[in-house]
Amino acid sequence: MTEPEVAVVVVTYNSAEWISRCLDALPAALGDRRAHVVVVDNPATDDTADVVAARHPDVTLLRNARNVGFAAAVNVGAAASSAPWVLLLNPDTVPRPGSLARLLEFAENHPGHGLYGGRTLAEDGTLEPTSAWGAPSVWSTVCFATGLSSFFPRSRVFDPESLGRWQRDTVREVGIVTGCLLLADRGTWDRLRGMDERYFVYGEDADLSARARRIGLRPVITPDAEVVHAVGASSEEAGGNFALVFAGKVTYARTHFRGVAAGVVVWLLRAGVAWRATLERVTHRGGNWSAGWACRDEWWDGFPPRESAQPVAVGGARDVRARDIEGETDGRS
Repeated sequence: MTEPEVAVVVVTYNSAEWISRCLDALPAALGDRRAHVVVVDNPATDDTADVVAARHPDVTLLRNARNVGFAAAVNVGAAASSAPWVLLLNPDTVPRPGSLARLLEFAENHPGHGLYGGRTLAEDGTLEPTSAWGAPSVWSTVCFATGLSSFFPRSRVFDPESLGRWQRDTVREVGIVTGCLLLADRGTWDRLRGMDERYFVYGEDADLSARARRIGLRPVITPDAEVVHAVGASSEEAGGNFALVFAGKVTYARTHFRGVAAGVVVWLLRAGVAWRATLERVTHRGGNWSAGWACRDEWWDGFPPRESAQPVAVGGARDVRARDIEGETDGRS
């Protein structure tokens, strides 16, 4: 049997509506590339895992006993394969024909970047810019705290994490390759020890990219790898995820800024939420800032330490149970 070239890792959570569209698109997207497709299901309220088991018998399905989060589930999926490349793909993406083959080819022809991404599109074919972001900095957080990034959206100066009005239509080194479409060679993945499992969900790709840059790698995206991405379909509504998003931001700040800068950035994040919540209450306009401020105890200090999730079995079984973060399983396979 020919060994796979790439492990395609898809983490699901309430993804029954999307997962078959994603998996059905993989053969055309990969072309003649050999892949080991691994789906890691974090159990929720739908039947995602049963859909995968019934409709996609060639996929290795890992069922977590409980929701261990995105980063931990990704690490379980990556460990389930020995393929020389690891490709992360969201279940709410539909890769275009040839896209993943071109991403692999680009990475093979441009070694040294470590992490590789592509171009994400909305369902109507327009740009959906979340495939890449600029790295957080003290200045970008000042812009958030003072509202400059909201007053001047997509400004290269006052909203630097947005990367301005760049359409993701050229090859460019970036601060962050996001986890909805991320390729790494196995050597880089192992050197970085995968994703940091302190991040339950949100912020883990920023952390991974920062650690890659720290060891001299240069994360990059290529516009030749296009996927359609229904943003947020693989998670809960953005408002309900506020605490997770900002817990990720605080954890990132405390991890990747040093000394006084770490404290300043955390303070600026808190101040930015407080300022926006106040403005929202006064104007009765805005998003979820008041609710986010009300739940600040859930994100104020970032994510708490967490244990690792490890698989019970990989390889021979196509549908196996993965251990939860407390090391328990339900005993079934």
